[in-house]
Amino acid sequence: MKSAAKPGKKAATKAAAAEPAAKTPRKRAASTAAGLKPSEALAAVIGPEAVARTQVIKKLWDYIKANGLQDATNKRAINADAKLLAVFGKPQVTMFELAGIAGKHLS
Repeated sequence: MKSAAKPGKKAATKAAAAEPAAKTPRKRAASTAAGLKPSEALAAVIGPEAVARTQVIKKLWDYIKANGLQDATNKRAINADAKLLAVFGKPQVTMFELAGIAGKHLS
């Protein structure tokens, strides 16, 4: 003979089964590369080691501020020195163009 299950237990197990299992966050697979490799022109400014895109922008700003290349009247503009002219391709760019230009020099 089968024993009769209590009605409260059966209802609780059905409700628990209906709820989806708690999702655990997935970890990204570790990348084999440390980042993106800069072109020769960009490497002259930020260094030759592979670096993340966000760090490229940070290093560019560090270089710009250290060398006083931000335009005095329009702080949004960046004046190119000899090294940055090779990267930018023109004598002055805006800060909004910076990420797009840097992206073209990463592989």
